[in-house]
Amino acid sequence: MLVSRLEPEDPRGLGVRHCCGALSWAGSGLNAARRRRTPKHWRPNRILGVAAAVSIALVAIRSVAGSLDSIAVIPQPASIQMHAGMFRLLPDTQIILDSAPQALGDYLAGRLHPSTTYNLRIVPTRAPRDRTNAIVLTTRDPETSLGAEGYSISVTAGAIVIRATEPAGLFYGVQTLLQLLPADVLAAKPVPGIEWTVPCLQIQDRPRFPWRGFLLDVGRHFLNPAEIKQLLDLMALHKLNVFHWHLTDDQGWRVEIKKYPRLTEIGAWRKGIGFGLDPGAGSAYGPDGRYGGFYSQTEVREIVAYAKERNINIVPEIEMPGHASAALAAYPQFSCFGGPYSTDMGGGIYAGVYCAGKVETFEFVQNVLTEILELFPSKYIHIGGDEVPPDNWHKCPKCQARMQREHLKTEKELESYFVRGVEKFLNAHHRTLIGWSEIREGGLAPNATIMDWIGGAVEAASAGHDVVMTPTTYCYLDYYQSTNQPEPKAMGDYLPLDRAYAFEPIPATLEPRFHSHILGAQGNLWTEYIASLKHAEYMMFPRLSALAEVTWSPASGRNYDDFMRRLQVQARRFELMGVNYRRQSLARTAAASL
Repeated sequence: MLVSRLEPEDPRGLGVRHCCGALSWAGSGLNAARRRRTPKHWRPNRILGVAAAVSIALVAIRSVAGSLDSIAVIPQPASIQMHAGMFRLLPDTQIILDSAPQALGDYLAGRLHPSTTYNLRIVPTRAPRDRTNAIVLTTRDPETSLGAEGYSISVTAGAIVIRATEPAGLFYGVQTLLQLLPADVLAAKPVPGIEWTVPCLQIQDRPRFPWRGFLLDVGRHFLNPAEIKQLLDLMALHKLNVFHWHLTDDQGWRVEIKKYPRLTEIGAWRKGIGFGLDPGAGSAYGPDGRYGGFYSQTEVREIVAYAKERNINIVPEIEMPGHASAALAAYPQFSCFGGPYSTDMGGGIYAGVYCAGKVETFEFVQNVLTEILELFPSKYIHIGGDEVPPDNWHKCPKCQARMQREHLKTEKELESYFVRGVEKFLNAHHRTLIGWSEIREGGLAPNATIMDWIGGAVEAASAGHDVVMTPTTYCYLDYYQSTNQPEPKAMGDYLPLDRAYAFEPIPATLEPRFHSHILGAQGNLWTEYIASLKHAEYMMFPRLSALAEVTWSPASGRNYDDFMRRLQVQARRFELMGVNYRRQSLARTAAASL
C-alpha cells in the first residue's frame, strides 16, 4: 500500500501518531451591503440543468464511494489516519449505546434504514463486552482535548467506535460516519446491490469555532415548517450549529405573539408576492389569496425541538428599532406619527421605525420579547439594530424630548439608548443581546455581541465584546454566483464558490490576545428574490458547504482543490437527498477529472 505522510503544524494538538503502512492526514489537504444594495446585474430567472460533465462524474463517483482513495467528508476532519481493511454494515449489525443518548441511536438507525432497509438493533449498555459487528457510541474515556463538540472514530473490520465527551460530539461523529459510507446511504428509498462498507481508519476531529451558522430570512418570503426542517437536516450534515432565524422585517412578521394577535393577522400578509417576482415563484398564499404566513407557537416549539436533536441552536431575530413596518402596520401607535404603514413594499430602507420617545413602545417590545424568550431557549437573542433612518426621530417631539432628558446628542446615540434598554431587559432574563454592526455606532451596549457585516469586529473584540463574522464579501449567499452565466435575479454583488472558501474569520489586524472573541461565522441568505425552498437551496449550496469547512476545519488544512474533489461526492449526496444545489459550480472540476 502506498504510504504518504503529511505533518503540518497542528495548533490544537489533534495530529495523530503515524504508523508504518498508514496513509495519514493531520490538518492538511489530501492533495498537497448586505441585503438592500442595488443589484449590479440583471439575470433572467432561470436555473441551469445538470452539466453533462457533472452527471458523468457523479456516476463514476458512485462506483468508488467508500473506498480507501475516496474519503470525502465535508467539512474536512482535523486528522485522518487510514488503514487497510473495511467494516461491513450488515442487517444484524448492532448500535451499542455506552453512556450515549437513546435518541442518538434512534437517529442513526433512522438515517440508515431507508437506503439499506436494515432494522438495526439498538442496545443500551454500559461497558459492553462484545463489540463485534457493532457501531458503538460512547462518552466513556474520551480525549478531553476534543472539547464539547469534538469526537474520535475508530474503524476496524470488527467494529466502529465513535467516542466523545458530550452527546454533541457523538452527533458530529455520526455525521462523519454517514459520509464515510457510500453516498447512496443518504437515499430516501432502498438502494439494492450496494456493499455498505466503511474503510478502516482513525479520525480525531473538533471544530475550529463554536459558532457555525446559517441565516435564513423568512420575513420576505415564508417557508413552511417542513421546509425549515429540511434545511436543518442539511445544516446538520455540514456540522453547522446555529440557525439564525430572521423572523420579522418590513415585509412580514412570521411568529405568533399571543398578546398582539394583529402582528400575524395583518403583519404576516401582503397583497402579492412583491419584489417584481412572478406570482408563481412562491407558493405561500393563504385561502383569501394574500401572500405570506406565520409560525404558530406550537410550530415554533416543534422546530426548536427538531433543531435541538440535531445540535442546532436557533437564534431568533426580531428586528428593532428599524425594519418594523410589518409590526407598525398592525400597531401604528408604536410609531412616531401613527402611520399608515404597510407590508406591501419592495426591498429598501423604510421609515418603519419604532418611536423611541414613547414609554409604550418599550412596553410593547418587552411584551413581545417575553413570549420570544418562552419559545426560544437560546442564550442569544438577535434584535437587528441595522439600517435605522433617523428622519422620524429627528422630527418627533417625543424622541427629541427623550434625547434632551437623557443628554443624547445624536439620533445614533438615541438608537444606542434604545438598544441598551432592550439589553437590560434581556440580561435580566439571563440572555445575551446580539445585533448587526450598526449597534456600536452610538456606543455599544455593555454586554452585547456584534454580528459584523460592514465592520466593527476589531473594535468590538478589542474592547472585550464577542463577535460573529459575516462580511458581505464572503458570506452573503443572496449574491450572484456567476458574472458570465445566466443566473436567477439576485441581490447585490458577486460571491463565487472559491471566494467563500477563501474566507478567514479572524480579522488580520486583530491582536492574537483577542482572537477568542471571534465566536465564528455564518452564511446569510436574504430572500428578497428567493421565494421557494428550491431557489434557496440553489443559492445556499455548494457555497454553504464551503463556509461550513471554513468554520469547522483547521485553517492550516484548508485546500480548495481537495475540497472540490470531495464536493463531487457531496453533490451525489445532494442528488440523493433531492437538494437543488448549483450544479454549474462543479462543472469545470468535474470535466477536468474525466
